[in-house]
Amino acid sequence: MPRVTTTLTLTGFLFAACSSDRATQDTTAIYTQDKSKHVFTKAVKLSHEDEDYRILGKSFFKIPWVEAPSATTARDGLGPLFSANTCIHCHPHNGAGIALDKDGNIHRSLVMRLSIPSEKKLNNDLMLRNGFIPEPTYGGQLSFNGVSDVKYEGSVALSYVERKGAFEDGETYTLHEPHYELKNLQYGAIQQDANVAPHIALALIGLGAIEDIAVEEILKNEDIDDKDKDGISGKANWVYNPETNTTALGRFTWKAASATVKHQSANAAHNDMGLSNPLYPSDNCTDKQEECLKAPKGRGGFDLPMERLDAITYYLKTLKIPAQRRIGGFEKGQELFDELGCVKCHVDSFTTEKGVEIHPYSDFLLHDMGERLGDGHTIFKAEANEFRTPPLWGIGLYEKVSGELNLLHDGRAKSISEAILWHGGEAQAQKEAFRQLDKKQRETLLEFLKGI
Repeated sequence: MPRVTTTLTLTGFLFAACSSDRATQDTTAIYTQDKSKHVFTKAVKLSHEDEDYRILGKSFFKIPWVEAPSATTARDGLGPLFSANTCIHCHPHNGAGIALDKDGNIHRSLVMRLSIPSEKKLNNDLMLRNGFIPEPTYGGQLSFNGVSDVKYEGSVALSYVERKGAFEDGETYTLHEPHYELKNLQYGAIQQDANVAPHIALALIGLGAIEDIAVEEILKNEDIDDKDKDGISGKANWVYNPETNTTALGRFTWKAASATVKHQSANAAHNDMGLSNPLYPSDNCTDKQEECLKAPKGRGGFDLPMERLDAITYYLKTLKIPAQRRIGGFEKGQELFDELGCVKCHVDSFTTEKGVEIHPYSDFLLHDMGERLGDGHTIFKAEANEFRTPPLWGIGLYEKVSGELNLLHDGRAKSISEAILWHGGEAQAQKEAFRQLDKKQRETLLEFLKGI
């Protein structure tokens, strides 16, 4: 059956905007040997037509959006409330986010999720669709910017408390526990019992491959009741997918709250940039934000229509995965990784439904990480202290790509060692085992992690 195509005009060029059912890329060439700061931007080899479509998606991902009305109708509709006007502000070079900007202020790639307490069994539209109840005045996420005549929502002050500790061999370390305070709230006080959860942008590595893992392969590692008594439970997050109007396995975000790349792309476009789209059709205004509700709209339809959302999704799914950099004592480091039990959550390999072996070092399940890391945010089946195991592939390139290294859900860890030392809950034993290693063993393990 021939593929149906339409054409879109963008800055004087014509691009084929095909349906989302595109030709399968060459799955034998999904890895890149590049080690530059552009490593996460490399794409798989495509046909000329599909490459045009990928470039279209890249343009909407990279070029800034503007407020409506504008002569730039292809990308107007920013806001009315937003934190960033382009995806790369949160994902520099497609990498992970940055916690603080050069002036020491909260960077826009570190967003504040807002929610209020709710009964888990509460059966209403907000819980079914969002997985949580947004704060009534400010919604589900604090916006740091607003378009003309629309006040931004607020800002955030960040301070740290030092937590000192020592390895078994006597070497000391200092961890920095972040504390956040909402400031300059423009629409009145926030509800007293509201929860504020900081989440930093994740690196855009292997998204298409993650989506290609069969559901049953991920569920093989689920052990909610810890029947094998290893201290590791692992729980799937079942979420609402607005595209299909069904419940689906969550694979993406810190809480595994998005089912597909398109689902997460649409959610980020709506919450981070204020772009209405077929999956999130309304503006991100609450009933108490009159200027936001009255702000000018784009010229008909969605700010981000389906064909452009599909193009962005295609761009993200065709990005290559950085190849492992097996240097020094890689094998010995892997042995330590396995011996410490890290591999129980950071599962080293999956085979996708296309028959491609990948090494994400994640099980894509939720785990209780303890009170010190808990952010209080519950969403669908994810509890306050639970997070999806973040994939570790490419972690040794994060600093080169983004310019800084900010690990864990709020970017508090400035090194891989710090990130391990923050582990608690189900990973408490693994953290303690790491603390017991001598300096040479720690360095061997860390070099391995930098190479995967």
